[in-house]
Amino acid sequence: RARVVSQPVTEYIRFEHAITGANLYAGEQVRWLPRARASHLLLPGNDFWLIDDRIVRFNIFSGDGQAIEPQASTDHGVIKQCADAFEMVWDLGVDHHQFTL
Repeated sequence: RARVVSQPVTEYIRFEHAITGANLYAGEQVRWLPRARASHLLLPGNDFWLIDDRIVRFNIFSGDGQAIEPQASTDHGVIKQCADAFEMVWDLGVDHHQFTL
């Protein structure tokens, strides 16, 4: 899991950071990337989940933070773009245990 975050972080990001221990306990690796360090990256416009390199699910939110119907794609080009974006964020990201808010 890789999270790109604005700084200073919001209360929600503080909450997300605080509960990430459950993700780690479940076997996930989590990295955080301050948005200011991502300016040169070409990232998808929405948060996404890449599932087994077969489908990408985009999480869409309204301007006030409400979840809207998610979108999905099985287009190989879109999947590759998202996988490449994730790898760039992962490489620049800071391991959860070293990331301070």
